[in-house]
Formats: sequence, C-alpha cells, structure tokens
Amino acid sequence: MKTEPLVFESNSTEETEKWAGELASKLPSGSVLALHGNLGAGKTVFARGFARGLGITEPISSPTFTIVQEYPYSKGMFYHLDLYRIDHSDSAYAFGIDEFLYDPDAMTLIEWPERIADILPETVIHVTLEALNEMEDKRRITVEFPEKKS
Repeated sequence: MKTEPLVFESNSTEETEKWAGELASKLPSGSVLALHGNLGAGKTVFARGFARGLGITEPISSPTFTIVQEYPYSKGMFYHLDLYRIDHSDSAYAFGIDEFLYDPDAMTLIEWPERIADILPETVIHVTLEALNEMEDKRRITVEFPEKKS
C-alpha cells in the first residue's frame, strides 16, 4: 500500500532544521534516509536538524572527504554519509556500507544515495530537497516512505 508523501515548504534554514528534527524524533531506530538534491539544496542543513532532533548537540558537517561521520546519541548511533566521491556500490562495499545500512540501533542519513541505488534497503525513506528560491533559502522537502507490505 502506497503512503502519500509528506511535503513541506521551508522559508529558512532554521525552518528546515526544525522540520528535520521533528521528523527524526518520530522515526524508529534502524531508519535509513536517502537525501536527494543538487549541490546547495540543503542536504547538510537537513542533516544538522535531523541530528538535533536526536539530541545531538555537537557540530554537524558534511562528510564529503571522510565519507562517514558517526555521532553517538541516546538510542545508538547517527551515521551521516556523503557518497559524492563514491562511483558505484562496489566502492561502498569496500568501506563497509552494509554496517551503516542495516544497523537496527542506528539512524542513517545518506547524501548522494543514487551512487548506491542498487543496494539501498527496501525500507529506505527518500527525502528530496529542492531549492525554490536560493536567495531566500526557500526549499520544498518531499518525504516518501516505503510501501507497506499488506
């Protein structure tokens, strides 16, 4: 059964962070989110808000060069992955991607998930960020949940 996507229009980075934090607080451990969007769409802003929603207070930065940032929180780990420098899923397996995709005690957020589309779990939540007006930080955020098995 297909669930209708959630759509939110944000007028500022603060609104994007707040909304991402609210989403994080409602999702169960083991959730994997695939963040879609062009450069500058607000993926890292979303990740920062998501982390705040989990109670993480340390600075959140894009792991573009390290590929993965790990942050402990009260229920487990928050993994923030940036796969911009990965060219296909074989490269992801080389650094142990399955550890991050299937940890039941973690929340995993993946920037540039198209690089590993063939190995994403069926339960992945797709989040698309679109810049509506970059000069004013306006964004449309669409969250698509996986189909529920009946």
